[in-house]
Amino acid sequence: MRGILVRALTVATLMTVLVVTAHAQIWETVPDEQLKALNLSRSAKPKELYDALVARYKSNLNKGKLAKWWEPTSMDQYFAPSLFYKPPELNIETTREQCVQCHEAVTHGWVKSWQRSVHANLDQIRALPASDSRAYKKTIIAQVEQNLQAQGLLRQGTPLKEVACIDCHMGVGKTSGNHARDLHLPSRADCGSCHIKQFAEAESERDTQVWPQKQWEQGHPSHAVDYTANVETATWAALQQREVAAGCTMCHYNQTKCDGCHTRHEFSTVEARKPEACSTCHNGVDHNEYEQYLLSKHGTAYQAHGAKWDWNAQLADAFAKGGQGAPTCQTCHMEYKGKYSHNVTRKVRWGFLPFKSIVDNIDHPWFAERKEAWTQTCSQCHSPRFATRYLDMVDSGIKEGVKLVEDTRKVVQKLYDDKLLVGQKTNRPALQEPEKDEPGAFNSFFFSKGNTSTVVDRTFAEMWEQHIARYMKGLQHVNPGGWTYSHGWSDLIKDQTIINEHDTLLREKAQTEQRLQKLEAGSRRTSWFNYGSESTTAGAQRWLSERPLLATGGLALAGGGLLLGAAGIGRRRRDPENEATDRDGRCD
Repeated sequence: MRGILVRALTVATLMTVLVVTAHAQIWETVPDEQLKALNLSRSAKPKELYDALVARYKSNLNKGKLAKWWEPTSMDQYFAPSLFYKPPELNIETTREQCVQCHEAVTHGWVKSWQRSVHANLDQIRALPASDSRAYKKTIIAQVEQNLQAQGLLRQGTPLKEVACIDCHMGVGKTSGNHARDLHLPSRADCGSCHIKQFAEAESERDTQVWPQKQWEQGHPSHAVDYTANVETATWAALQQREVAAGCTMCHYNQTKCDGCHTRHEFSTVEARKPEACSTCHNGVDHNEYEQYLLSKHGTAYQAHGAKWDWNAQLADAFAKGGQGAPTCQTCHMEYKGKYSHNVTRKVRWGFLPFKSIVDNIDHPWFAERKEAWTQTCSQCHSPRFATRYLDMVDSGIKEGVKLVEDTRKVVQKLYDDKLLVGQKTNRPALQEPEKDEPGAFNSFFFSKGNTSTVVDRTFAEMWEQHIARYMKGLQHVNPGGWTYSHGWSDLIKDQTIINEHDTLLREKAQTEQRLQKLEAGSRRTSWFNYGSESTTAGAQRWLSERPLLATGGLALAGGGLLLGAAGIGRRRRDPENEATDRDGRCD
């Protein structure tokens, strides 16, 4: 009996050592760049990391630089709850148990989702055998308990019983609260109080996305700053139709909360691991990664065989233990040099849009290192040679697309500078502040008053913001029609064709107008004694009206003079020397 007890204590001690060792330093999936930005060392405690992250997170989450031009609607409280949420005016005290009892009748869908979640069934996870593919979640539960204990939110040695409504909406570990005073909607930072590692990884996108030639601002484009990117877009801030603007914000809220990927209130990792989890936002004309993926060979394999894969397996074990036979969005974008994390932009090279400034610097070490990381990712299934050659083809193809856009940009800019766009001199009203007029700008998708946006503006806006993006993402996601014929290159050529034709027509029209102006100017110079700037007929009438004698008899005299002149010409004495000339008709 004593031996059994000793062995049990030894195992317990070993487990404690393993746990402590695991947290002796910050997790390796938290990048060095983030620790440097937060002025922390690798040996910092998780609580120190969390406190530093929250301080920065709260200071950076606001209405943005264009705040004075827009006001939140009632729906914005759900998109950015930490900024705008106001709880219902229910001045009642409620207990942990009462939350569930009440909402079973009021919003039973919420309750059912929560009841299916790991949050509501921690003991079930703890009881799983090691052979179960969900058993890895035991480690996550232990990690959460340590995080809460370090923050003083859970008593040392006390296991976390459950994560209930009140823990997320009023405070971790609370037993009761006031519905009108204490209720809030969870932000990223609230989720991070339990999941410090995942919170840090997600926030690290702003630290690893630092473009060497400043093609984008730090952290852009990424989920960590997507709300900031939204509210600091001039077109969005200028939109008077705020229900239209809301369509942008409903995707650009990952910075504010976590349920864009982990749908509340189940927060299912199985759902978050499937491509469909990305599809709500990553679809359409510019963010169309989902369609490109589904139409690739990767997507075909997922649709044909995905139902047989074990989606409960940890992402890192998807191929080895989950039976996964092709990549998903998550297996490619959450992986970096063999490790998986919530930083999904660690390998981004071309950004959301390909710029000439990226083309010109694509061989810079910053881009080259990320390309090598992509090669490693692709080499999980392909040979390194295949991966390298395909990535080279992608880069070359994108460069050609960018050249089309830049060649066309010059045409559009010249039309704008020469003030030849339709209505530009007469019917191109100023835009709503803080938006400013420029050719083919993003506002062409949302503003149309008079000739604020012309066919040339709109076509070029589609070219640089939508079609080049779709072309690039077709290449990157291995969908042939997406970059060559169905969309992509074909659409770019169509855009260029339309703009070149309009350029020709507008310039021919301008030349015709110039010729007409010269003719009119000539008519004014040869009008009756160059009278004013009036046309010949109007000048003559006014000239005669001011000379009564001439007005009554002048035309007769003039007419007579013309007749006499004609008669004189007719009676001209014949000159023998001119007979030849007269005969051939050149002097008749």
